[in-house]
Amino acid sequence: MEVIIDNMVSFLDQYLSPELVAFLVSMLPVVELRGGIIAAYALGIDWLPALLICTLGNMLPIPFVLLFGRKLVDWMKKFKLFRRIANRMENKAHEHSMKKFKLLGLFIFVAIPLPGTGAWTGAFVASILNLRMKDALPVITAGVLTAGLVMLILSFGLLHSIGIG
Repeated sequence: MEVIIDNMVSFLDQYLSPELVAFLVSMLPVVELRGGIIAAYALGIDWLPALLICTLGNMLPIPFVLLFGRKLVDWMKKFKLFRRIANRMENKAHEHSMKKFKLLGLFIFVAIPLPGTGAWTGAFVASILNLRMKDALPVITAGVLTAGLVMLILSFGLLHSIGIG
């Protein structure tokens, strides 16, 4: 994934400001804030602006996912190409821990920066569980900020200390 991000950053860097590149990378599903923070580090953006820019970029689409996620998952299930992804999201949402600990489970799911987790998937899970936006959005935001802090430590701390970047 890092090679893909590096190639995308190099291409976009020719035409856009580093801040806009980090913002746009953070908006992408799957890549999200995790990739945006790495891109911001690679582009030489300081850590605090990087956190703010990437958090805003990651969070911008989330209210729309919360509003329309259930309908999108239902639509995806109609097509063989997307059915597996839709079923996987529904299964994630209905796992015992997510149903039992809804908001805490959602926070942990979004906060741990691993593949397949993050704000996009968390918002789909919240919409499948019929969580209200006023409840889910602050929890997802807190999870994104927590994931951002973890990624800052890894990117700006660890990578910098071993001389990468």
